[in-house]
Amino acid sequence: MRYDLNLLPVFVALMEERSVTRAAERLGITQPALSNALARLRTMMRDPLFVRERYGVQPTEMALEVAPAIAAALAKIDDIVLGQQEFDPARAERLVTIAPNSYVEFVLAPAIAARIRREAPGIKLRLVPFGSDLPETGVVSGTTAMVLGRIVDAPDNLVVQHLMDDGLACVVRADHPEISGRMSKAQYESLRHVNVLPPGRLRFGLFQTLEREGLRREVAVSVTHFLAIPDMIAATDYCATLPKVICRRLAGDPRLKIVAAPIDLGTFPVEMAWHVRYRHDPAHRWLRSLIGEVAREVSGE
Repeated sequence: MRYDLNLLPVFVALMEERSVTRAAERLGITQPALSNALARLRTMMRDPLFVRERYGVQPTEMALEVAPAIAAALAKIDDIVLGQQEFDPARAERLVTIAPNSYVEFVLAPAIAARIRREAPGIKLRLVPFGSDLPETGVVSGTTAMVLGRIVDAPDNLVVQHLMDDGLACVVRADHPEISGRMSKAQYESLRHVNVLPPGRLRFGLFQTLEREGLRREVAVSVTHFLAIPDMIAATDYCATLPKVICRRLAGDPRLKIVAAPIDLGTFPVEMAWHVRYRHDPAHRWLRSLIGEVAREVSGE
């Protein structure tokens, strides 16, 4: 019996997207064409494979059973084909999509863009937001090259690489009436604070650390990005607890003053994750190496 191997990417797309519409968009085909391919898949596998539900499709028990083997087989083929391709960054022309959280967008993205501009001027960079939901970024399906930030509960088809660690410090306005040198625990708890939302996983980590250390914090204002912090702090007597790399950036602002947190608040990891199919892709390996170098430079490691 002959098998149509062109149907296997359709199976993987439906398995990962759980939506006929999204799977068709990902594969660059129409929904009727995908439905036709699914019908042929069902005939070949002698199973319904995917059952329609209100918000998409759900795999059958057989689909769940064979999915790992099919995904691994396609990944192996990708490894063989992509591993034979050459990549010259100076001549490359393509659009690369990455999903950084707001910390990475502030701390690493400018340096990443500058390196790409120097080494691969034909590559265009598109940033999409990453809060805490991996599937929404497109990295789980492979449509997004990578996510950058705090990676929690990554599925099996993602490779996670540690980039750097960062700690936490505090920022207040330069002429703050209560804070002159090191901040005490009592001072920290008496101040009102500015909180940054997102990045989601980092936010939960800070709240959990403060609770574990018995350090209370009254949040007066919550903002959505680190870029809002300088003007907010400069105009108030509030305090913000921020990653140390960001504090080093803000130290050049004469309106602000960086002080150590009253207790050691520990560190948090910054990570990079990508779909396993890109493991041996020369262009992707080049980009991963570039981002790793930028992270080491920024963190001082």
